[in-house]
Amino acid sequence: MQIRRATPDEAEALTALAHAAKRHWGYPEEWIDHWRTDLTITSDFIAANEVFVATIDDEIAGCCALVLSEKLTELEHMWIDPKHMRKGIGRALFEHTKRRAEELGWNTLELTADPNAESFYERMGANRIGEVPADVLGKSRVLPRMRIELNRGVTP
Repeated sequence: MQIRRATPDEAEALTALAHAAKRHWGYPEEWIDHWRTDLTITSDFIAANEVFVATIDDEIAGCCALVLSEKLTELEHMWIDPKHMRKGIGRALFEHTKRRAEELGWNTLELTADPNAESFYERMGANRIGEVPADVLGKSRVLPRMRIELNRGVTP
C-alpha cells in the first residue's frame, strides 16, 4: 500500500468511492441521493486541501482529507473501498493525516463521524466532544463530533 496526495483529475473516482463506502452501511438509496452533494469530492476541493489516497497496485483503496482553517484542522472525506475494508487502510490514512497535522503545528484534529465509523475513530484515539444534528428526509439523526489530541504542535 502507498499513500500519496490526490490529484484534481481523481475527483470523479474519489466521489464514486465515497458513494460506494456510504452504500456499504446499508443506507436507503434515497438517503444516498439526498447526500449527493456531501459525498461529492470536487477537483477544486482536492486542489484547495490536502487530500490523500491509499493505493494498492495502483488502484485507489481509500482516501481522506486534511482541511485547515484559521482556528481548526479537520479530517473529512475518510472513505475506504468496501472490498478493502478491515485491511488497515483506514488506520494508515488516519495516521498519515494525523502526522501531517502535527507537522503543520496543530495539537488537535476534529471530525464529524458517521455513526457506523465512531468505534473506528475511538480505536484511533478520538473522543466524542459533541453531536451534530443530521436529520435525513424527516428522520431524526445525530452524528458524533470527535477530537483527537495530537502529540505536538500548538493551536494557532
